Amino acid sequence: MTDEGARGLDVFDPSPPRSARLAAAEVLRGVGEPDGTWRLPRRRAGIPPVVRVADRFLTGVLDLRAVEFPYLLEFVRCRFEEPPDLRQGKLAGIGFADCWLPGLSARNLSSANEVSLAGSTVDGLVDLVDADVAGSLSLQDSTLRAPDGIAFHADRLKLAGGLLAQRVQVVGELRMAGAHVGGYCNFSGGLLNNPLGHSFNGTGLHVGGNLLMNGCALNGTVLLAGARVDSALTLRGTTAADGRADDDALDPHSDPNATLVFDRITVDGDVQLDRGFRSSGTVRMVNATLGGTLSLSGGTFDSLDDRTPVDGAATTDPTGYGRALHLDGTQVGGDIIGRQAHVRGQFRMVDLQAKGSLILDGSTLDNPRADAVLGNRSRIGSNLTAREVEVTGGLELRGVHVGANLDLRGSRITKPGRYRHQPAGKPSVDVGGATIGRDLICAGGAKEFVAHGGVRARRAQIGRMATFAGSVLGDKLDAHPLNLLGMQVQELVVTPVSPPRGDVTLRQVRCTVLDDNEFFWGTTGRIDLEEFRYDSLRHPIDLRDDEEVDRRLRWLRQAMRRTYRPGPYDQFAEMLRAGGNDEHAATVLVEKQRLRYRAVAEGRRWLRPLVLLWSWLQRAMVGYGYRPARALAWLVVAWLLGSTWFATGPELDEINADDELSWNAWLYTIDLVVPIVDFGNKNRWNVPGMSQWIASGLIVTGWVLATTVAAGITRMLKR
Repeated sequence: MTDEGARGLDVFDPSPPRSARLAAAEVLRGVGEPDGTWRLPRRRAGIPPVVRVADRFLTGVLDLRAVEFPYLLEFVRCRFEEPPDLRQGKLAGIGFADCWLPGLSARNLSSANEVSLAGSTVDGLVDLVDADVAGSLSLQDSTLRAPDGIAFHADRLKLAGGLLAQRVQVVGELRMAGAHVGGYCNFSGGLLNNPLGHSFNGTGLHVGGNLLMNGCALNGTVLLAGARVDSALTLRGTTAADGRADDDALDPHSDPNATLVFDRITVDGDVQLDRGFRSSGTVRMVNATLGGTLSLSGGTFDSLDDRTPVDGAATTDPTGYGRALHLDGTQVGGDIIGRQAHVRGQFRMVDLQAKGSLILDGSTLDNPRADAVLGNRSRIGSNLTAREVEVTGGLELRGVHVGANLDLRGSRITKPGRYRHQPAGKPSVDVGGATIGRDLICAGGAKEFVAHGGVRARRAQIGRMATFAGSVLGDKLDAHPLNLLGMQVQELVVTPVSPPRGDVTLRQVRCTVLDDNEFFWGTTGRIDLEEFRYDSLRHPIDLRDDEEVDRRLRWLRQAMRRTYRPGPYDQFAEMLRAGGNDEHAATVLVEKQRLRYRAVAEGRRWLRPLVLLWSWLQRAMVGYGYRPARALAWLVVAWLLGSTWFATGPELDEINADDELSWNAWLYTIDLVVPIVDFGNKNRWNVPGMSQWIASGLIVTGWVLATTVAAGITRMLKR
């Protein structure tokens, strides 16, 4: 049945000409029994299954409540005086094309075909709660308006087909809590406008295909908590702003004014918040499960307000507000890709799990004086890379597990945060307790790696290499530019381009290969080297290169700020000896003993000259026992000097006149100098006057030097 009414009706005109008016009840006349009575559900044979009304102003109520109507209803360019009532109705299908309606009541509607509001304007509530549509629902190019209220209410709606809502404009809340859409949902190019409220409430929504919101303008919070999307969720080029004010704003785990809330959402495919996506508020995705890739590339995520404290830097609470991205507990089956992203606020991803890589190359992370990235205990299956990233704030990644590389090459990290209950500032990069499968790279690339607050990697386990080549560490003299306490790594590269500013900690670090330079040892503070162990140097010291050993000893003295610590010298000597360089190892141990005696002398005010004299004698004569050849030389000198004295001095008398022993000054002297062995001379001559003192001195000298020689030979045999 077709009604060819007046042409060219202006659906926005509330007072159309009388010729265009039609009582809504008249639309249904003549589609029942021959006598015109209103009896359904059976349709007469030969009657077309479509009731079409065009260009009409329908007065009264189109009442199909609880009616079984086997016709397709089509309204084209019509204006309705009252909201059509389709509650509990069973229709073959209904469509409003380019119409104007004051509302639509269709709660519990059952439709065997499509329900359409394409191109229509509804100034009031569209109520499809508990409706069951065997086809699709079309809202393409439609306008739904209910300011400060619910414009589209479709809780528990069941759609066998898709939801087609391209370029839809909704003023008020679009609510689809618990709805089930068999196909895809497409809101691309639409406007959902409900500032400081929910622009889209899809709690528990289930979408059988893609959920597309590309190029949308979202003013208000999009709530998809507990939703499920069987394919991809896409918001490319979308703008989100004016998030709903959170009622639990005092809760440190809440995110006031969040624009997207995807808590516990399950997406089997990719989630795309990229290519011009902009959010002026928190994007929250807590405990979500994503089967594919999370793409943030080229997106802008801004949650910072414009408050400016006295120091002129915008600040946020590092553990509470100001989160731009909140991904705690989320599981991602693929990669997280955020190349060239702009994040203003905190990127929080505590306990995140990603089977692929996390890539933030070329991004800008801005959260001054707080944590720009907070990712404690996260698990990344492959690489975590943030190359050439500009970070204002800090990166806190304590306890993370990274399957391959943690790569910060060429990044610049400034204005780190401070601890809430401590006066000390936080490091720029904190990977304490981290487990990294291959390399930790805090090195220069196309530009220098800069960390004003330094790098902390306490108790970190690095599979292959930790490198700080080409880095600039620390910006204040009282900073802690490098803290590697207890780190385990195969190769440690500490070759910065300038001396670190502040104290450096290498205590209990264990590495196989050490690669260093003079800038590192020239730190402005001191270096804690207790129990620092390394098996070899990247560039081994040649057996003839005495200058390199002297240079490294000077570096050690400078690093410890003239404070005596034996461990670093023992380690240096052990490393040299393990490489077969015993001579240089002895040089290191001699230097250790020299500094030891100097430290002892500083603690004994009155005995200081004697301690220093004794130290000098040991160093000059026997090299503190590490130069046995020097002791042997002194024995020879003592023998020559003693022999010369006794040969040129007064002759000695025999103790026993019956002995007939020829006097030989050389044999007599060697008998005095060499202990234990008796050549039969020293006990047969009477030594008078000065010669007696000289003889006694030679005996003492012989015992001391011979003991030193024996100790040196013993150490040599042990090696």
